[in-house]
Amino acid sequence: MARIQIPLDALTSRLNLGSRLEGVRSQSLSTRFANLKPISEFLNLSRLSKPAGFGEVQSRVNYNLGYFSSNYVAVAIMLLIYSLLTNLTLLFDIIFVGVGLFGIKKLDGRDLELGFARATTSQLYTGLFVIAVPLFIWANPIGSALWLVGATGVSILGHASFMDKPIDTAFSEEAV
Repeated sequence: MARIQIPLDALTSRLNLGSRLEGVRSQSLSTRFANLKPISEFLNLSRLSKPAGFGEVQSRVNYNLGYFSSNYVAVAIMLLIYSLLTNLTLLFDIIFVGVGLFGIKKLDGRDLELGFARATTSQLYTGLFVIAVPLFIWANPIGSALWLVGATGVSILGHASFMDKPIDTAFSEEAV
């Protein structure tokens, strides 16, 4: 059976994802969220329209990914929080591991003495591992991650492809 080859480099080079992701990595968090566009502009229903073809979709996505990038990061964070709140087992496991590691680190290498038992730091790490890993597997993190990727992709790419460019931007591109 023949394998299907998907030219990912052609897709990513057309959407200019490499330089977009480089810009995200180089900005600080305060700079990233200082560029948030107002919600009235982000959800302006009068600018929603069906694109004429793939060329227009590509043009809109390229423009809107740059223009609304901070808003899209906020949407992705809100979807991440929603996915954790709907998967309480995964949220509990993340908090459990964080508190457990913090507690073990607070011991500064000393043994934990409970009066009737004594546990070394390696025993504490092993106990944390033995409890957290099966709980993590049971929490279905792969399903949550796949849901998050799908929901974020549909939300962001759907908004970016259906949100029309401002009129002044459309006229400036035609003049060039």
